[in-house]
Amino acid sequence: MRSAADAKTEAAPALARAVELSVVIPTFKERGNVAELIKRLDHTLAGVAWEAIFVDDNSPDGTADAVKAIAVGDPRVRCLRRVGRRGLAGACIEGMLSSSAAYVAVMDADLQHDERILPQMLAKLQAGACDLVAASRYVEGGSAQSFSGGRGRISRLATRLTQRILGTSLSDPMSGFFMMRRDSFDAIAGRLSPAGFKILLDIATVGGGLRVDEQPFVFRSRHDGESKFNAQIGLEFLGLLLAKLSNGLVEPRFIFFAIVGASGIAVNLGVLKAAMLVWPGQASFTLAQSVATFFAMTSNFLLNNSLTYRDRRLRGWRMLLGFVGFCLIGTIGAVTNVGLASWLFYRQGEVWWLAGLNGAVMGVLWNYAMSSMFIWRTR
Repeated sequence: MRSAADAKTEAAPALARAVELSVVIPTFKERGNVAELIKRLDHTLAGVAWEAIFVDDNSPDGTADAVKAIAVGDPRVRCLRRVGRRGLAGACIEGMLSSSAAYVAVMDADLQHDERILPQMLAKLQAGACDLVAASRYVEGGSAQSFSGGRGRISRLATRLTQRILGTSLSDPMSGFFMMRRDSFDAIAGRLSPAGFKILLDIATVGGGLRVDEQPFVFRSRHDGESKFNAQIGLEFLGLLLAKLSNGLVEPRFIFFAIVGASGIAVNLGVLKAAMLVWPGQASFTLAQSVATFFAMTSNFLLNNSLTYRDRRLRGWRMLLGFVGFCLIGTIGAVTNVGLASWLFYRQGEVWWLAGLNGAVMGVLWNYAMSSMFIWRTR
C-alpha cells in the first residue's frame, strides 16, 4: 500500500472540492480488513471525490486505532467510534447522518461486497432516474455462491418472507450493500429503527416513495476475521418484520422484550417444577415459586441486556445496579398486573381470561416503558 504521505498528497486535490460520495462502513472486530478495503476504494473510485466513514462499535481488536492510523495520512478516511452503543443499523444511520456528500453508500468491511460496482451505482444516481441503488445477489449477473449451504437457504427464505409479507419489490432486501441520495436519506432518517441488522429493508419500507434500482454483484468470501451471522441476527430480523407488519405501531425493541418475557415464563415453570421436587409439599410452594421467579427475572434481565438492548448493553457495576432496578420494576409490574386483573374480574362479570389478559398486557407495557427509561435509558 502507498505511504501515508503519498496518500495525503494524492487525496488533497479530491478534497479541495466538495465530497461527492461518502462510503459508510460499520465495523466490529474488522482490524485485518481496514487497510485492504481503503486500498481497493482508492483504486475503484479514482476521479471521484470520496470519503470513507468507518463507524466502529468500540471493537476490542483495535479496529478504530487501525482506521485512525490511516486517517492521519489520508484525509478521506474518518472514524466514528461508538462507546456504549452497538448494532449495525444504528451505526449505518449515524454514519450517514454525519455525511454532507450528495450521495452515501453503505457496505461491509469484510470485503464480501464488491467495491468495483460502486462507480456504476453512482452513475445511476447521478443520471437522476432513481433515489436508491441496491446491490443484489439475486438478479441476473449476481451470485451468492460463497454462502454456505445453510446460510444460503436461510437468506433465500428470509428474502421470500419479506417479499410476500411486506410486498417489497427488492430482489435482495437482506443485502447490506446500497447507495442513495443523501437528501433522500435525511428525509426518512428519523423514522428508521437503530435496532437490528437489515437497514436496507427498513429504508425501503419507510421510504415507500423512493425510486429504487438494482445493481447485480457477486457476493465474495470474507477476507479476514469471523462472520457476525448468528441466531441473534435472525431474531432481530423477525422483530423488524413484525414491526413492519404493524405499520410501525409496535417497535422492534418491544417485540424483543415480549419474546424475552415469554421465555421467562418457560424458565419460571421449569425451575418451579424442579424446586417442587427438592421441596415437596404444599407448604413449600411459596418458597419454590419465589426461587423460580428470581431465576425468571435473572434470565429476562440477561436476555434483554444482550438482545433487546444490545446497543445499550450494561457492564460491570452498571449491570449489577441495572439488575436490581429491573427486579424492582418487575415487582411493581407484577402488583399492577394482579391489581388490574382483579379489578376487571370483579367489575366485568368475572370473565377470568379477559381480566388476566388485560393484567398481563399492562404488566408488560409497564415493565418495557420503565426499563427503557430508567435501566437502559433508550428514551
